[in-house]
Amino acid sequence: MQHPRALLASVFGYGAFRPGQEEIVEAVLAGRDTLAIMPTGGGKSLCFQLPALCRDGVTVVISPLIALMRDQVRSLREAGVEAGALTSGNTDEETEAVFQALDEGRLKLLYMAPERLASGNTTALLRRINTNLIAVDEAHCISQWGHDFRPDYLRIGELKRALGVPLAAFTATADEETRAEIVTRLFEGVEPATFLRGFDRPNIHLAFAVKDNPRRQILDFAGARKGQSGIVYCGTRSKTEVLAQALRDAGHSACHYHGGMEAGDRRDVEVRFQQEDGLIVCATIAFGMGIDKPDIRWVAHADLSKSIEAYYQEIGRAGRDGAPAETLTLYGPDDIRLRRSQIDEGAAPVERKQADHARLNALLGLAEAVACRRQVLLGYFGEASEPCGNCDLCDRPAQLFDATDAVRKALSAALRTGEWFGAGHLIDILTGNATAKVREKGHDQLPTFGVGRDLSKTGWGAVFRQMMGRDLFRPDPDRFGALRMTDAARPILRGEESITLRRDTIQTAGRPVVKALVAEEDAPLLSALKAKRRALAEAARVPAYVIFPDRTLIEMAERRPASLDQMAQVSGVGAKKLESYGAAFLAVITGAAESLHPQRMRLAGRPAGEVFDRLAEAQLRLMRGEDGIGKPLSLSQSALRKIAEARPTTLSDLDRAGDLGPAKLERFGEAFLAICRGD
Repeated sequence: MQHPRALLASVFGYGAFRPGQEEIVEAVLAGRDTLAIMPTGGGKSLCFQLPALCRDGVTVVISPLIALMRDQVRSLREAGVEAGALTSGNTDEETEAVFQALDEGRLKLLYMAPERLASGNTTALLRRINTNLIAVDEAHCISQWGHDFRPDYLRIGELKRALGVPLAAFTATADEETRAEIVTRLFEGVEPATFLRGFDRPNIHLAFAVKDNPRRQILDFAGARKGQSGIVYCGTRSKTEVLAQALRDAGHSACHYHGGMEAGDRRDVEVRFQQEDGLIVCATIAFGMGIDKPDIRWVAHADLSKSIEAYYQEIGRAGRDGAPAETLTLYGPDDIRLRRSQIDEGAAPVERKQADHARLNALLGLAEAVACRRQVLLGYFGEASEPCGNCDLCDRPAQLFDATDAVRKALSAALRTGEWFGAGHLIDILTGNATAKVREKGHDQLPTFGVGRDLSKTGWGAVFRQMMGRDLFRPDPDRFGALRMTDAARPILRGEESITLRRDTIQTAGRPVVKALVAEEDAPLLSALKAKRRALAEAARVPAYVIFPDRTLIEMAERRPASLDQMAQVSGVGAKKLESYGAAFLAVITGAAESLHPQRMRLAGRPAGEVFDRLAEAQLRLMRGEDGIGKPLSLSQSALRKIAEARPTTLSDLDRAGDLGPAKLERFGEAFLAICRGD
C-alpha cells in the first residue's frame, strides 16, 4: 500500500494535509466506518480519493449531482488518476469507456448517482469489480430533516450490507438531529468513527442588510467587485431574469439560471460559469450545488434563504480555494412573512412544521444579530468562537437600545385590536396616525393610540421586523397574514424579561473596501497567468480551475518560480500537472520555457532531482574516461533516474539500481557513489 503523504504530494501537489484531513484519511484507510462533517472547502473529496489510490480495488462514490461528478472525474484525470462516472448524462461512448476501464482493472474511483442503486444489476457489478469502499458525498441528503432529502439514499445501507465493505459518509451541513439520522440509516445504528471538523469558513466575510431598494443594493455590491465571479440567489425565477438584465445594463457579464429553463440552456450557463472569469449568475437555489468551482469570490442573496443550513451551504460556494470571499444577504418583513407562510401552508405534519419554524428562527436570529454573526452561526452548529473580525457587525458594531417598552407597546396594540391586523396598521395606531381605516375601526380611541410617537414610522418598522425575526410575532395565514403574538413574547409582555434590539439597520454608507487577492505589484502577472489558464481550458474544453485553481495561480504570482523544480513546490502542482502545464506557466512568469527530459521531469521538485543533475554532469565529464580518449560510454536517462531515487551506497547496489555492467561500473562507479553520498 502506498503512503498517503507521498501520493498527496506527487498526485495532488500538496505538501501537507489541511486541518482534520489526515486523521479522517487514516480512519478510512484502516477500513473503519466513518462519518465526517467538514466545512465546504475543507477538502472532503480528498478524504476518500486519497485512500482509494492507496488501496487495491475500486472505491464507489455515491453523489447526488451529475455536474459535480463530472467535475471531480475531470479533475482526477487531469491529476493522472483513473476515474469514471456512470450517470444518465453519459454518452454511450463514455459509458463503454468506463466499463472497459473497469474490466481492465484500471479504474480506482467509480462515481454514480443514488438512483442507479435501484437497478438490480448494480450490486452484481460492484461485487465483480472488487469494490472495497463506499463513499457517500452530501450524506445529509439521506435525512428527512435535511433540506435536500433524496429517497434513493435509503438504498445505500442495503448496498453496504450486500457488499460487506466499509462506508465513509461526508457532509458539510448536518445539525445533531440530522447526524443521528445519517448514522441510523447508513450505518444501521453502529457508531462510526465520527469527525466533526468545525463549520467555520474564516475566509468568508458575513454580512446582512435590510432591504432598501434591493436592486440598487445588489448592483452596488457587484459593482464594487467588478470582474470577480459571483452568484446572486433569488427567491423567484422572474427575479433572476430581471436582476441579470440589470447587471448586464450596468456593464457586468451576467446571466440567469432557474428550473424553468430548458436543460440545454441550464447546462450552457453551468459551462460558462465554470470556464469564464468574472461571470455573475443570478439563480434560484437549484444553481451551484453541482459545481465544484473553487474561485467564486462572492455570493449575494437578493432574498432570504429557507433555513440556516440552506444559507450555510449557499454561502459555502464562495471561496472554496481559501482566498478571501464575501457575502451579502438582503432581507425584510416580506421575506419573513413569505417563509412563515410557506411552512404553515405546506402539507408537512405539525411536528415537521414546528421544526421548520425553529430552523427559520435560527436564520432570522443570525439576520437580526446584535453582535458577531460568526458566533451566532457557529453557535447554531454547537461551536463556540471568539468575535471573528470578519463580519459586518465586527466591522461596525450595531447601535443597540433597550426595546422592552417599545415591544410591550407593540404587543399591546396587537392584542387590543384582536390580533387581526398587520404591522402597517399597528404602526399607524402607535404613532397616532388617524387614517380612515384607524378611525373606521375606532382604533383612534384605544389607550395605545399615539403612545409610540417617540419612534418614527421607520423606527417602528425596524422594531416589528426584529420582533418577527425573534419570533415574538408570527403572521397568521388564517387571518390574511395578521400578526399574532407567540408564547415567546409573553414573558416580555408580563414584564418578566427585557429585550435589546438594534436601531434601524438601513444604512447608506459608501462601498466597502474589497480585499485584493494579491499585492498591487503582482496583479499584472496574476492576470497574465489567468489568461494562459483560460486559453488552455478553452482548448481542452474543461473548466479553468481544472487546469489550476486561483489559489495556485496566486502562489505562482507571489513566488515567481524560476525553474520547473521551483514550480513543483507550488501548492496544487502535482507531477501530472507539472508535466502537462508547468512549462507553459513558467514561460509566462520568466518569459522563456524550460525544457526537461521526461525522466528528469518525474523528479521535479524532489531532492532526487538535484542528484539526477549531478549524475548527468558526472556522466558527461566521464563519458570518454578521465583522460578523455576512452571508448564513449553512457547510461540512459531512465537509469540515471533510478539511481537518483535509490541513492545506492555500494557498487553492487549501484549496479542493481542502474544495470550498469562491469565497464560502466568501472567508469562511473566511484563518482556516482560520491554524488549519492552527498560528497
